[in-house]
Amino acid sequence: MTAYTEGLSQSEAPLIEAGDAIFVPEKTDINEKSWLKISPDRAVNVIGEVVRPGRIEWSDEMDLMDLLAHVGGPKGRADTSKIEVANGGKTVVFNLDEFIKKGAPQSELPYIAAGAVVRVHDLPQDPSDNKAQWVRQSSDASIYVFGQVNAPGRYRFTNEMHFLDILSAADGPTKDADIHNIRVTHRDKPYAKVSKLNLSTYFETGDESILPLVKPGDTIYVPEKNKNWLDKPKEKTVRVLGAVKSPGRYVFNDNMTILDILAQAGGPDERAYVNKISIVNMSCCQGQARSFDLVEFSKTADIRMLPVLRAGDTVYVPDRRNSFAEQARLGLTDIFRIVSTIAIIGAL
Repeated sequence: MTAYTEGLSQSEAPLIEAGDAIFVPEKTDINEKSWLKISPDRAVNVIGEVVRPGRIEWSDEMDLMDLLAHVGGPKGRADTSKIEVANGGKTVVFNLDEFIKKGAPQSELPYIAAGAVVRVHDLPQDPSDNKAQWVRQSSDASIYVFGQVNAPGRYRFTNEMHFLDILSAADGPTKDADIHNIRVTHRDKPYAKVSKLNLSTYFETGDESILPLVKPGDTIYVPEKNKNWLDKPKEKTVRVLGAVKSPGRYVFNDNMTILDILAQAGGPDERAYVNKISIVNMSCCQGQARSFDLVEFSKTADIRMLPVLRAGDTVYVPDRRNSFAEQARLGLTDIFRIVSTIAIIGAL
């Protein structure tokens, strides 16, 4: 009758004759048990995170927004970016947030008819609180954070978020995190791709282009500072050998000098012959070696005396016992001992 009075129905009003009966049904209310009286062929089921879920009497003049308003709207924990509408054997995912941002164009509303089911998902729980909740979230709307972060896990992710949003959601890196070597595995491509990020450089420069573009399904790995040095490619390390406290391979970048590398290696030990430290350039000049006098540099602090060091090179700090002066001193000591021994024997 509503459609007839509004001119939406082409049918004529029924003829009424003596003896006929007119029955006007009571309007159903979702807050009462009377909603059970609605037959399935003229009802829509709304389930999930809405204020008043239930079966709603459907009219062709209604749309999804009318339906959501009728059930009181989504709750605070509702995931309004992925509302599922199952209708006629097909399921459509509707993004209410994007719909409102565009100005609510009516043409983008999903079609709903009697018998449809509308489900509003809830947002996942904090991964550190309840694993059983966030595992239910679909992988195409999630991003994974592993390694040295305070709250590793699987997080909800949308196209409006970026790398820093996810890192913040994971409570940031731990004190043991190596923020210079963060890895991002991109899983949305038909080929394997891994991005490397030096987060320290971003904080120093503020250059947004350094941050990788992450998508749902990607994986972020924050390694530990003291990880196995064999995991570090030789093209990005400098080898420190000889009389140092902690010889090994160390990560090197263009902002560092030989002094930084020696400091990372714990510095020369008590046996080091620092007057003739050798630098073997393997990165650009095969077989070229130069020497560096650390004692002379310490007297002047002239940075022009520092040798050029690149990733892939080798620094060797010789032992004082292998120096010519030390060999000569040891030789004279041996001669003196021999002469002294002969003199003592002669005196006897």
